Amino acid sequence: MKYSIDKKEQYVIFTPQEEKLDSLLAPVLKSELLTIHAEGFENLVLDMSEVKYVDSSGLSALLVGDREFGKNGGVFIISGVQDHVMKLLKISMLDKKLNLVSSLEEASEAIFMHAIESGAEEEEEEEEG
Repeated sequence: MKYSIDKKEQYVIFTPQEEKLDSLLAPVLKSELLTIHAEGFENLVLDMSEVKYVDSSGLSALLVGDREFGKNGGVFIISGVQDHVMKLLKISMLDKKLNLVSSLEEASEAIFMHAIESGAEEEEEEEEG
């Protein structure tokens, strides 16, 4: 699987450089996402701008990413979803579950907002405690 990783201060941008995210590549994607999370990154943007086709195993990989990055208060955002892939996400109703944005700029803003909201929640908990 060809891909690029761009590590920012607050998050990582993972860009699969493949047209298909299918049963051959989905296990590799899952593995890479788990590795990035294990390295201590809490937030990830999956840039899907080059992916034109996803099958059920590819959807499963997206859900693994969403679950892993979400369980410690982080965020998993999918950016640049192509029309065909978006149709599949809507049919499977995953467009309601996953954080989907149209551009990397929107993804960056969403992570920034998530950090602000998380910080506010922590402060409220400390005040209540």
